[in-house]
Amino acid sequence: MGTWNLVSFEARRSDGQVIYPLGRSVVGVINYDARGNVSVQLMRSDRPSFASSDLQKGTADEIRAAFEGLLTYFGTYDVDEEQGTVTHHVRHSSFPNWEGSDQIRLFEFSGDRLTLRTRPTQMGGIPVILLLIWERMA
Repeated sequence: MGTWNLVSFEARRSDGQVIYPLGRSVVGVINYDARGNVSVQLMRSDRPSFASSDLQKGTADEIRAAFEGLLTYFGTYDVDEEQGTVTHHVRHSSFPNWEGSDQIRLFEFSGDRLTLRTRPTQMGGIPVILLLIWERMA
């Protein structure tokens, strides 16, 4: 439980190549509360600002860059310590295909760090394992 800051987010291909889906300087936070709720926000730290300060006046290119540089979702979670997994039951997501889905992550703790890893998944038509390292907030 608690709130964790993102340290790194990478995708590993079976040939060993590492890809950074949201860039090397990605930022994010994940929160697990005592009632079983989870909330995740990941974003590129270098997303360009919109020319307008009006929330609904972004150009198509500005909106695309903002959307492609962001992944958020929230829902509930449960932990299977025996299997070493946490399942995020996604209620709503910036990626609509995840809504109503279960996102299963393998977890590992090391000191104040939490590592979450996916099973092989498709990204850009290539199977990858997503690896996210989080650090507990003080």
